[in-house]
Amino acid sequence: MEASLIIVILGILVATFTATNKNTTAFLGDLFGDKEKLRQYGILGAVAIVLIIIMALSGMASSQMVMLIGFALAAYSVVGNDVIQTLGTFLTSNEKQPWYVLWAFAGSILTIVLVYGWMQGDIAYGRLDKVTIPSQLSWWFVLPPLVLMFLTRFGIPVSTTFLIITFFSSKDLMGMVQKSGMGYLIAFIAAGIIYLAITKLTEKKFIELPLDKPGDNSLWTNRTFWTFAQWGATAFLWSQWLTQDLANIYIYLLQKEPGGGLSNLGVFPFLFSLIILLGLLAFIFYQKGGAIQEIVKSKTNTADIRSATFVDLMFGVVLYLFKYNALGLWEAKLPMSTTWVFIGLLAGREIAIRFRMEKKAGNPLFKTVASDFGKVLLGLVISVALVKIMQVAAGVG
Repeated sequence: MEASLIIVILGILVATFTATNKNTTAFLGDLFGDKEKLRQYGILGAVAIVLIIIMALSGMASSQMVMLIGFALAAYSVVGNDVIQTLGTFLTSNEKQPWYVLWAFAGSILTIVLVYGWMQGDIAYGRLDKVTIPSQLSWWFVLPPLVLMFLTRFGIPVSTTFLIITFFSSKDLMGMVQKSGMGYLIAFIAAGIIYLAITKLTEKKFIELPLDKPGDNSLWTNRTFWTFAQWGATAFLWSQWLTQDLANIYIYLLQKEPGGGLSNLGVFPFLFSLIILLGLLAFIFYQKGGAIQEIVKSKTNTADIRSATFVDLMFGVVLYLFKYNALGLWEAKLPMSTTWVFIGLLAGREIAIRFRMEKKAGNPLFKTVASDFGKVLLGLVISVALVKIMQVAAGVG
């Protein structure tokens, strides 16, 4: 085993002991404000160590270790970050539902999308066709998802696309940034225009007419109808997001073939990956989201299942347009940050709603929008800077 890998393992051991030890956890919890999150990181570190030991004893090659550990960490990071941005309104508007019911719904769609892609021979849905994937992965490649895991602890919406894909293929960075920026702009403008047109008809009525209002039998207050509508919109959005962002996870398990195409997963690696993703999804649903979920909750009326229906449907439509390059403005198969689309959609929606309902959009609102956009820019800067630092240290890129 490489000396550098031994150093990393020792570092994980120290971090795990620190996070799981009651006294040090209490001390660091007081320092950083969240003891439970520190325990979770300790558990994750322990799982990583167990994986390393099992694979080392089984004689697996170093590259295979990196592939599996990298996949597990990337899956955890994506589920804890991007998934919440996609299913955030679904979680917020269904807080009274048991978590396992919501998980079963989202998990079934995840399973269908994964099985369909795998059976078609492209589980990444073409998003890695333009990305360079090394034939052998050194242990440095586990650093991006590991860093991402800790960045999301502070609620910074860091894009997994920028942090993970860029580490593998720096040459695609500018294209991904341009496409993601276009996604933010289109989502912002589309949401602004649509909500300027419909706010008085929808959001205003949603606020004035609560669901199950006594004496009101109209469609506006029919909980059954809106529950079906919102879950249908969520299913559409969730499926579109998965076809965009699965590449950020499966980049660790897929390899380029001599002809330039991607190899497909065998039955057991596929089932292993599916179980990991379903387990992590259950964990995040049990937690009812994470720090980034607060961005969703801070927006007007997102806890209303009717408002959430429109948000999810619009988000899904924008992702669908980018998936098939409907406007002819970008490379369809180039990965993009769905985080930017999500933030742009919420920003355009919030400005339009406030303007239509209050006849103004004051400085506090623009400060909030600017703050959200500043977070995604900060996430981009941090991602690129960390990638460059890691690449220089690893001698790759």
